[in-house]
Amino acid sequence: MDVLRPTLVRIGGRVYRKNLIQEQAYPHEEEEDFCAAGPGDCTDEPCDAFVVEETERGFQCRVEVPSPLYKYIIGKKGETKKRLETETRTSISIPKPGVEGEIVITGQHRSGVISARTRIDVLLDSFRKKQPFTHFLSFALNQPAIQEKFLQFKEEVLEKCSKDHGVSSSLFQNPAKLHLTLGTLVLLNEQEIQKACDLLQRCKEDFVDQIAGGKPLTVEVAGVEYMNDDPAMTDVLYAKVCMKDGSDRLQVIADQLVERFVASSLMLKEWDRVKLHATVMNTLFRRDPNAEERNNTVTGKSSFKERESFDGRNILKLFENFYFGEVQLDSVCLSQRFSSDASGYYATSGQLTFS
Repeated sequence: MDVLRPTLVRIGGRVYRKNLIQEQAYPHEEEEDFCAAGPGDCTDEPCDAFVVEETERGFQCRVEVPSPLYKYIIGKKGETKKRLETETRTSISIPKPGVEGEIVITGQHRSGVISARTRIDVLLDSFRKKQPFTHFLSFALNQPAIQEKFLQFKEEVLEKCSKDHGVSSSLFQNPAKLHLTLGTLVLLNEQEIQKACDLLQRCKEDFVDQIAGGKPLTVEVAGVEYMNDDPAMTDVLYAKVCMKDGSDRLQVIADQLVERFVASSLMLKEWDRVKLHATVMNTLFRRDPNAEERNNTVTGKSSFKERESFDGRNILKLFENFYFGEVQLDSVCLSQRFSSDASGYYATSGQLTFS
């Protein structure tokens, strides 16, 4: 990293400079530090960034943290916590592992408490980005008619293109899990899941009802396209979707939902616009039929190097305009990764309905 151009980290609408420090690397844990300033250096922090309470012994600040992230504040043998406490002259109380609760920061100086809280926020933001996503917003495309046409597509592709390099039945999506992904989320406890569900309902009231008009959206699924640059080395083949009436309402709803979730810090911004696509073939499925793609070239760290690509040129030529059918989209699901419900689709933690 160029010291004159440090990485910038955005948290809650504020921007922090990320300073890289060199220390002994732990074999099973990564650790980063941010801005090793003392409590006296934080007087320019905005006082309303978070609540700092005055107590009989000084000042106190509470922060809700999912229990899986406690270890990043504690560090190897408690070293991160000790360093934070020493440098900010505070005391940091962390619940027992596996127990959901609040981290409590106390200190004699308000600036020291603010400094500790800021560093904890930055550390948590950094390590949260490294967690595998747990949920995603989706439109289900697994209606019986679509599944039937998808199985026809699979049968014809294997009949006509099975001799092409890398093409096999293991590449195809489970028809019961056909969907459009809007964005991925890392939700680490029930409180965060509930927060996402509540936000979905607010989105319904704020803009979805107006755009959808209280009715399902009629969408056509037709044609296939590939993700990467070379069709001879394809990793993801997807079906294209569009509104039957030619409008952009589906795209507008998708973009505004993601924008709202990003603004609430429940989702990372990945693209300027949501790429509406229904994956039909994916080389990740070759190893794991339950795998899901994360459309993030930075934090997702998708293992393209470990993939065996397939030659999709004939498939694209022969099935360029394949018609998968028409579908009525009437809800957005907060879907749980690596799960299934009674229908075979992903288990739903929350739902926004159009009607």
